[in-house]
Amino acid sequence: MPELPEVETIKRELEANILGKKITEVVVNNPKVIRQPKPQEFIRGLKNTAIKHILRKGKLLVLELSSGKTLAIHLKMTGQLIYPGNGKDGRVIFKLSDGKFLDFRDQRLFAELRLIDDWHDLKFIQRLGPEPFAISKEEFIAMLKNKKTKIKPLIMDQTFISGIGNLYAAEALFRARINPARAASSLSDKEKTLLFQEIRQTLHEAIEHGGSSVDQYVQLSGKQGGYVKFHKVYGREGKPCLICKSPIKRVALGGRGTYFCAKCQK
Repeated sequence: MPELPEVETIKRELEANILGKKITEVVVNNPKVIRQPKPQEFIRGLKNTAIKHILRKGKLLVLELSSGKTLAIHLKMTGQLIYPGNGKDGRVIFKLSDGKFLDFRDQRLFAELRLIDDWHDLKFIQRLGPEPFAISKEEFIAMLKNKKTKIKPLIMDQTFISGIGNLYAAEALFRARINPARAASSLSDKEKTLLFQEIRQTLHEAIEHGGSSVDQYVQLSGKQGGYVKFHKVYGREGKPCLICKSPIKRVALGGRGTYFCAKCQK
């Protein structure tokens, strides 16, 4: 699933390419991705509205429209936004006032499109924890206090802190030399500080390289993200640790595959 760096990359590319343009036509080729309202109302509500503002909240894209409504886009596992698209392959196709197409593609139909009055009312939004870039080191340390949950599932919990998924949790924990199965409450303040710094640094670097294309994620142009070559543990099971040369391990933790170095991460 695209995480904060991937969604932030797409958000910035959308701002650079479609901000201020009007949606002149909407073609729905598969209504399953439209969660609300009904497809015909979805089409009517979008037609002839301009894209006024583009936000990212956690892993959610928010397009504020001139009508006062919001188009909320959750890419989930396989959703893609392509611009300029070919106007043929999208599950939903948006024709814009520049004559070009924004294609919404989703191979497995997991993604979600919603046209709503106020994105603040979404339950998903109301449950979101703070953004990693919106809190201080001291606040992060306080958030971890007395948390007995294992640290990796905790930082992946969107109600605890938003935007971090399996990939970047694994990468940040490796960089902080923390075993993903440790209880959050067992971390010293020094370890918490280092983890906070590595979370932010890892996310920053991933954004700089356009995110990680490990599944279906691509940038707005259709180009793959370039951060995969910088992964230190994710997807490297059996390969030598870049520090100690021990083989990277993969275990199940919190229902997710977890990559780590048993020697470096304590």
